[in-house]
Amino acid sequence: MSVELICVAPDRVHEFWPHVSDLIHRAIRRTNLSHSQDIDFDVLNGDGLLWIAWNGHAVEAAATTSLIETDAEKVCVLTACGGKNMRRWLSLLGEIEDYAKAEGCLRVRIFGRKGWVRVLERYRIRNVILEKEL
Repeated sequence: MSVELICVAPDRVHEFWPHVSDLIHRAIRRTNLSHSQDIDFDVLNGDGLLWIAWNGHAVEAAATTSLIETDAEKVCVLTACGGKNMRRWLSLLGEIEDYAKAEGCLRVRIFGRKGWVRVLERYRIRNVILEKEL
């Protein structure tokens, strides 16, 4: 059974969100890099996109992206990604990269766990977040 990537049209996100929001929220809670309400707001209001990995019967993963303009360039940020059977859908990230390139982005950034470095061959650590618990 193959898995395909579907970019949910912004005007239809409300139909899909109840079925995938738990996957997205779990990923957000695991990293604590953003707030689930911010991701929800962006995606549900068309400022971000929802992507689903669909196997023909069920959602295996869901991801959210947003486009940002830095002082120097346009960047596509993968703001959250959660699911199961990663080996089945990880290669679909290439389709998000193609989308980002078509939108004029010069890079894709992933906000996530350090472990992503092990499975994403061409991605490199460029910056780090240092943290001290108080």
